Amino acid sequence: MRLDFGRIALRFLGMASVTAVTALSVAGSATAGEQIFDELRFGVSTSVQSGHSREDGVFPEITALFDPFGYDAAVGWQQLLHPRIHLGTSIGTSGEATQFFTGFTWTVDFNEKLFTEAGFGGVIHTGDLEGDSDGPELGCRVLFHEYLGAGYRFTRNWNVMAQIAHSSHANLCDGPNDGMTRAGLQIGYKF
Repeated sequence: MRLDFGRIALRFLGMASVTAVTALSVAGSATAGEQIFDELRFGVSTSVQSGHSREDGVFPEITALFDPFGYDAAVGWQQLLHPRIHLGTSIGTSGEATQFFTGFTWTVDFNEKLFTEAGFGGVIHTGDLEGDSDGPELGCRVLFHEYLGAGYRFTRNWNVMAQIAHSSHANLCDGPNDGMTRAGLQIGYKF
């Protein structure tokens, strides 16, 4: 009997995501007046790679940010000591990889309008491990995921952010490591 670790990992991530959202909503409902989400973002990205590892199509994205460490109360560079947690997906179109990612997000405000952001965590994807067609050869199902972004706040609640994200295994598992690099825009609503 052969185990399919990719399917096991995808099921585990799905269960972990549901568990995390359920736990956060229970914790949020236990303290009156607090929201479950700190911010929700919706956007679209596209591959910025070239050659055989370029992904076709666009990738609709949804990301939820949570604030369990007190980011909202931090000021200036102290915000780096209070990361938020992100949980999201980048949905593959044109037969390309869908990603489910989670990790930590560090946001620093330059002023009331401008901010920059960095995130680091992990991703589980549905892409090719060892390519039999065009698109990146990813080697293993679970990858590192990091991103950088720069944003502008229109109001206290609404913002837009340009972002570049990369996922790869850093040569920590056997097989190819083309990675996935995508850039795009996201519109955010902060509660």
